[in-house]
Amino acid sequence: MRWVGKVVGGAIGLYAGGPVGLALGVLLGNAVDSAQSKRDIELDSGDKRGVLQTVFFQATFRVMGKLAKADGRVSEQEIEQARQIMTRMRLDESQRLEAMRLFNEGKSPGFDIMPILEELREVVGRRSTLSQIFLEIQLQTAYADDDLSASEQRVIQLICKALGINTLQFEWINQRIRAQMQFARKAQGAQGQNGSRLDQAYQVLGVAQQASDADLKKAYRRLMSQHHPDKLVARGLPAEMTGIAKEKTQEIQQAYEVIKAARKA
Repeated sequence: MRWVGKVVGGAIGLYAGGPVGLALGVLLGNAVDSAQSKRDIELDSGDKRGVLQTVFFQATFRVMGKLAKADGRVSEQEIEQARQIMTRMRLDESQRLEAMRLFNEGKSPGFDIMPILEELREVVGRRSTLSQIFLEIQLQTAYADDDLSASEQRVIQLICKALGINTLQFEWINQRIRAQMQFARKAQGAQGQNGSRLDQAYQVLGVAQQASDADLKKAYRRLMSQHHPDKLVARGLPAEMTGIAKEKTQEIQQAYEVIKAARKA
């Protein structure tokens, strides 16, 4: 709490005008302190957001590399998934090179991701939406080969533990991401995915098929709000990642439209 303005203002007021001057000086000093504190908070907020964006970006690709190498080798699908994420982020050449450097660092033997995750948890704080987005991105990498191996599960468990994501939250997010990837592939005409597109649409929204229209709309609006690019950037998501957020909102929108069409039929 700032107090210099009040002390200086009070001292000058007392010297110049006695007790009345003291009171006026304290009030004036308090106004100065309040204005300075507001400026400090604004600067601090901007600085913290910049630090958060940097830490989030670095952690994303380091942990992605760790996940890709978790089962002993990096598959072509996992490398392609990392490249797709970079493309969706619209990274320029220097950013892409930095992302690849971080990815390679993460997949190096014996690389410890815990300090990185702890730093991420510290800067993310109570922004639980950012923690969930981070987990979603890592799950997309893990499911690049349509499977979540035991070694990949252990890495995912470390992520959840470090970021304070409990078992129920993980299961809900995990189910949604699996369905979302399958839903997107069906939209692109890919074959061999289990379940109908309508089943996956419900899973994308995280609701049961028996859900009421009101509950369905509530789930849809909640997910759209959580993944809204502008809101995520305001909370500290790196601006480069807005492309991923936009794609997620589009997939959520498509799933909602598929369900609404089926219910009208």
